[in-house]
Amino acid sequence: MPRHGLADRLDGIVHEGTQIHDEGVDLTLAEVYTVDFPGRVDFGGGELEPADCSPHERVWRDEEDDYQWWHLEAGQYLIEHNESLSGGEPVTVQTRAAVLARGAFHPTLTVESLDRIPLAVPPAGIRFKENARVSTVQSI
Repeated sequence: MPRHGLADRLDGIVHEGTQIHDEGVDLTLAEVYTVDFPGRVDFGGGELEPADCSPHERVWRDEEDDYQWWHLEAGQYLIEHNESLSGGEPVTVQTRAAVLARGAFHPTLTVESLDRIPLAVPPAGIRFKENARVSTVQSI
């Protein structure tokens, strides 16, 4: 499939033929973080403190695999994509249908850059393989 304008704004695409489609570009999972200590948000911004986060453990499903898996239990995490966005024009980032169908989701956001996004995991948990396609970015 030929690249369209949105794909030209993304660096770090893992596999163009799989990620680029008519509806947008799928974003892949680079890292999952656990929030270890709360951040702070105040009225005026003078006491803003980031949350302390650490990368969530990955495991091998099969010793012959090239990539590891995250085994996420129910709860909240922060995810980071492999891709970065340039160009300044806002885009919409939404959860892929395959992730929604398994009970996990992140908020739909309008953004100008790809920062960490909160991810909600259902009571039964979910498994993600490194580079899993978890989000779709679309032009507004």
